[in-house]
Amino acid sequence: MTTRPRAAAVVGRGLVDPTLPLLAADDEGFARGRAAFETLRVYAGRPFRLEEHLARLEASAETLTLPMPDRPALRDAIESALAESALDDAVLRLYWTPGTDAEPLGIALVSEIPAWIEAARERGQRLVSLVYPRRSQPWLLPGTKSVSYATHIAAEAEAKRRGADDAVLVDPDGTVLEGPVTNIWWREGRTLLTPSVELGILAGETRAALLEAAGDARYEVETGTYPVERLRAADEVFTSSSVREVMPVVAVDEVALASREAADALQQALRGLAVP
Repeated sequence: MTTRPRAAAVVGRGLVDPTLPLLAADDEGFARGRAAFETLRVYAGRPFRLEEHLARLEASAETLTLPMPDRPALRDAIESALAESALDDAVLRLYWTPGTDAEPLGIALVSEIPAWIEAARERGQRLVSLVYPRRSQPWLLPGTKSVSYATHIAAEAEAKRRGADDAVLVDPDGTVLEGPVTNIWWREGRTLLTPSVELGILAGETRAALLEAAGDARYEVETGTYPVERLRAADEVFTSSSVREVMPVVAVDEVALASREAADALQQALRGLAVP
C-alpha cells in the first residue's frame, strides 16, 4: 500500500498538482503497462543511490524500447518535487512512459514513508513461498523494472490470504528467486546468501549497497542458485528493498526463525551509508 504523494513534478512542466491526472488515457504506460519506474528512499533530503537508480531506469527504458530518459531533466523534476514536499525523509518514485504524440513523459512523485514499515521491522515478517517462473528469456524482461506489476500485487495478496505478510517467489524447480518487491537473503553461520541476478531477478540497489556493506559487518557473501529447502533451513532470513530497507523474517512457510543478528547489523550499516 502506498501513500498519496505530497508533491509531483513533470519533466518539461515543473511542479503540478499531485491530486490531478497526469497520464493520457492512450499513454501505453497506462493502457498496456509499458513504462519504466524506480522507487527510492530519501534520507535527510538526499535520494539514496540516485545515479544508480537513474541508470537502472535507463536500462529498463531501453529494454522496453522507450526513448532514453532525459537524466538532467529528471534531476530537475526531482529537486522541484522534493523542495515542494518539505519532507526530509521520504519515498521518491520516478516514472518514464511513452507519453503521447512521440513525447515521452517523466514524472517524479514524493510521498511520506509508509507508517507500517517500522512496526513490521520491529516484529519481523512471515513469508510464504509461491511458485513463480523465473524470467529466463530476454523477451520476459529479466531484471527490468516495469509498471506491469499485477502478478506481484497478486503474490502479496495471496501471501496475506495464507496468513503471511509477504511472499518469496520460487521457480517451479524449487529455486529461490525474490520477493514481489524485495530481494531475499539468508544467513548460514557467517555467510550471507542471496540469489544471483543471472536468475532474471531484479538487481536491487539496496541489495547492491548491502553487498558492499557486508564485509565491514564481518560477513562473507555468496550469490548463486539455491533450493527453497536451504532457505527454510537457514539460521536467519531477511529481505531488502529501497523503501522497506532491511526487513527481518520470523518464519518461512511456518518454519520459525529466531535470529535477526545480520538483519540488525546491516540495517544499521545501510543507514550509515545513507546518512554519512
